[in-house]
Amino acid sequence: MKAIVGTQYGTTDVLQVQTAQETRLARSGYLSTEGGKIAYSIQGRGPIVVCIPSMGDLRDEYRFLVPQLSAAGYTAVTMDVRGHGESSTGWADYTVAGVGRDIVALIRLLDTGPALLVGASMAAGAAVYAAAEAPQLIKGMVLIGPFVRDIPEPGYMKLLYRILFARPWGPGAWVKYYKTLYPGRLPADFADYAAKLQANVGQEGRIEALRSMLLASKHAAEERLARVAVPVLVVMGAKDPDFKDPQAEAGLVVTRLRGEVRTLAGAGHYPHAEMPEQVGPIIIEFLARAGSREARVS
Repeated sequence: MKAIVGTQYGTTDVLQVQTAQETRLARSGYLSTEGGKIAYSIQGRGPIVVCIPSMGDLRDEYRFLVPQLSAAGYTAVTMDVRGHGESSTGWADYTVAGVGRDIVALIRLLDTGPALLVGASMAAGAAVYAAAEAPQLIKGMVLIGPFVRDIPEPGYMKLLYRILFARPWGPGAWVKYYKTLYPGRLPADFADYAAKLQANVGQEGRIEALRSMLLASKHAAEERLARVAVPVLVVMGAKDPDFKDPQAEAGLVVTRLRGEVRTLAGAGHYPHAEMPEQVGPIIIEFLARAGSREARVS
């Protein structure tokens, strides 16, 4: 079976066609769609794990998980969601449905069979959408701090988002908020990473994309929860400030997806970056079980 279809996207080469036994190196490229381009990177060899970052973040959000996946025998594919990182701006759709369609398109581009997914925050909702719409392409998924439904909030919040994340102060305001999502332990490289993130969000069209995602409904994910038939692991930080009651939200999601949950004491919205030495093995153990289950079924 071929590993990755050899072609070119943007200015960088994707992996050339090769057998499954040959080494896959870290490469970057672009997925071209009708609405724009999605930037992605590939590292490792073995079964495909597509990692989708949270709203307002970069694909480097998975900088601690990717080496663990590669060492465990997986090909880690990280992507920048619409309007973020190196992906293009100006999309008409910034909902979980739009990002979910990009996930499906990327898996089809890779052309290596069903993939495993890791999605954080809003990207978890996009993963749910993808799993419901293209069940033949996905064999299991990990949802981290998942937003898979519209959680009621005061009516003034949408106006606040529009004001708080407007230019010129919006990029700085986002990074200040971003830091609060790490209530426990900041990664050692947090200062440099936050500066990189603020510079990216400050680029033309990016704070606008972020604001559009903040205002977008998650209904497309919620209405598809019952259609998800793959193994699901929910990873939730017990101190995740994005949820009034993180454990209750995790329980609701797990019940509706018929999955399993791991709660990390002391962690916030990014447990895979706060506690990678704990979360990485949890994710990898689940992916191994999900992959073996799919193999038995097929």
